[in-house]
Amino acid sequence: MMSELAGFFCRREELEVHLVLFGKAPVLSYYVPGNIMVHKPATLFNDRLRLYHSVLRLSYLRKSMKKINPDCILSFGEYWNSFVLLALIGLRYSVYISDRGSPQSKYSFLHLFLRKILYPRAKGIIAQTEKAKQAFQAQSLNNNIEVIGNPIHFINSGNKVRKKIVLTVGRLIDSKNHDKLIELFTQIKKPGWQLLIVGGDALKQNNLDRLRLLVNALGAASDVHFTGYKSYLEEFYQESSIFAFTSDSEGFPNVIGEAMSAGLPVVSFDCIAGPSEMITDTVDGFLIPVNNYFLFRERLEQLMDNELLRHRIGSKAKESIRKLSIENIGSEYYQFILGK
Repeated sequence: MMSELAGFFCRREELEVHLVLFGKAPVLSYYVPGNIMVHKPATLFNDRLRLYHSVLRLSYLRKSMKKINPDCILSFGEYWNSFVLLALIGLRYSVYISDRGSPQSKYSFLHLFLRKILYPRAKGIIAQTEKAKQAFQAQSLNNNIEVIGNPIHFINSGNKVRKKIVLTVGRLIDSKNHDKLIELFTQIKKPGWQLLIVGGDALKQNNLDRLRLLVNALGAASDVHFTGYKSYLEEFYQESSIFAFTSDSEGFPNVIGEAMSAGLPVVSFDCIAGPSEMITDTVDGFLIPVNNYFLFRERLEQLMDNELLRHRIGSKAKESIRKLSIENIGSEYYQFILGK
């Protein structure tokens, strides 16, 4: 998200763009343009001296902003936004925060307290979905809230022959419900079809081994495959025929948009929040009430049986998701934070 926006802003000649890194491991994991000015703290973060190094990071952020003297500041992350606002108390900068969490996310008392006193100090809040905006309004966190979705990294559908693959992409965490997807897929029993799960263990849940044991217990080792974490996903989107998404809680699932951009029909739970901002049910994908695995299986089976339906839904998806191009989303950010 940030690298896509950085690229958009750097293409505008009238802007000077700085990227300030300050987390525990401040490294660039994604491409950023060569003309962006990147700032990193000089000291490593030591978790054993957490409080001390957190204070050092606050000081580093404050000094960096004074040195750059920006016209506006855009902060990302439901946890890090409070950190940025705390570091800049007393400085008269226009700080906009982009909160990335699900409206259903549960936070600690300290984090809720910091949001309550710090979020109103922001110049504005960017919410990813209407549901997120409603949650902010209900908590009276800020009066200036704009709904702007995520820019989607568009996938070239290419000339590759589609294989009989149901694809899902996401961290192997409990809320993604990979176990339930595996179970319903194995119940369908369509010859030649395979389920491909792209993603690695996260949040110390260590689900990969558990999911592999489930696959073996179901006798589906030849039909269900795990790739582990992958940074390059284009080939998976290009070779698959259907995208399945069984998550019950999201902020804004970019992988759905990426799948749609590649021309894949998507079957997704209508979780809070995100999928309904991208999919119009039965037109460019299928939205399923959360935990209705019977209907999910029915829609998935319907697509597996009908190549023409897959092509029709996928073509509509590719067309409708263009609303989330970086040009459109970047322009909305530009208008909101710079007022131009």
